[in-house]
Amino acid sequence: MYSFEYARPNTLNEALDILCSDVEPRLLAGGQTLLAAMKHRLTAHSTLIDLQAIDALRGVSVDGAILRIGAMVRHAEVAAHIEIRGRLPALAVLAEGIADPSVRNMGTMGGSVANNDPAADYPAAVLALGATIHTNLRDIPADDYFLGMFATALARDEILTAISFPLPDAAGYFKLPHPASGYVLAGAFVARFGDTTRVAINGAGPCVFRDAAAEGALSARFHPDAAAGLHFDPEDFTEDLHAGKDYRAQVLPHVIRRALTRALA
Repeated sequence: MYSFEYARPNTLNEALDILCSDVEPRLLAGGQTLLAAMKHRLTAHSTLIDLQAIDALRGVSVDGAILRIGAMVRHAEVAAHIEIRGRLPALAVLAEGIADPSVRNMGTMGGSVANNDPAADYPAAVLALGATIHTNLRDIPADDYFLGMFATALARDEILTAISFPLPDAAGYFKLPHPASGYVLAGAFVARFGDTTRVAINGAGPCVFRDAAAEGALSARFHPDAAAGLHFDPEDFTEDLHAGKDYRAQVLPHVIRRALTRALA
């Protein structure tokens, strides 16, 4: 690991002052991905800005049909929170299936969404639910936020502060994890709003994405059988050490079907 300075600000403004004035700063949320990368010398930063002490980045609230979750809320908190379990149970189920207990008790929703790992779980929920990503500067619709592998619309002087989720009529998430690493090989989050269904795919490409064919089929008929007729081109998917593109294309209809079954349950 390369040497670096460490800062633990108590307010958002203090964090922004360091972020905007330092040479090569990096925000530290849960650190589950960042610290591992630094230990392997895959990345180097002049200062780590630990966001753990900033109370303004925590909390869960409900305003009508909108559920707002602070960026520094941990996975375990999302899984256990009574409002989330009652109003958006698919998100709680997603959170309790992330990695292992140590990661769930340290990792944060904001850190995951800001990092945008292709196989991360939260981006699928954010995109399928049409969530809004709040920063210190603006509000970003989910459809405009995820730009590519580990790439987002966040600017250098932006800090993700919270995410607002519209509450759907029904929602479900299912993923196929690698049996050894737990890395998501293919996942799908399905969300129903009135007569419209949104489907977000994670783990199968370089970035989470919506699938128009799946959305059209499930909007017409919100039933597991509708997913059985879906077909995908392997060339649209990633091939890596975890799985081949043909495998991902073959299993994705099954994954979407299982997500839809959970939504109906």
